Amino acid sequence: QVQLVESGGGLVQAGGSLRLSCVASGSIFRINRMGWYRQAPGKQRELVATITNLGSANYADSVKGRFTISRDNGQNTVYLQMVNLKPEDTAVYYCNLLNIGIGSAYWGQGTQVTVSS
Repeated sequence: QVQLVESGGGLVQAGGSLRLSCVASGSIFRINRMGWYRQAPGKQRELVATITNLGSANYADSVKGRFTISRDNGQNTVYLQMVNLKPEDTAVYYCNLLNIGIGSAYWGQGTQVTVSS
């Protein structure tokens, strides 16, 4: 079992910045992928960004150039630096960990990000 604890959400004005953090603990495989997804009211959960244990990152087109994902493997922590935030970025952001090889996936409880115009 894996536990994911997110932090760093909040309310920010358009154009502002936030940094999300997610700490993982438990049965974490060496080869894994961590990432962030988000879900706005009335919409499906969507990928924001992911990063493998080797540092290979992937971003949704809507956040490229504004969001940066990074991780600290020693601390089992993944970060999402968000700049130039837009009202359409408003959503609950969820941390995800995928143990590659056995395909087990885990979710955090979510952290609210609200961007006012």
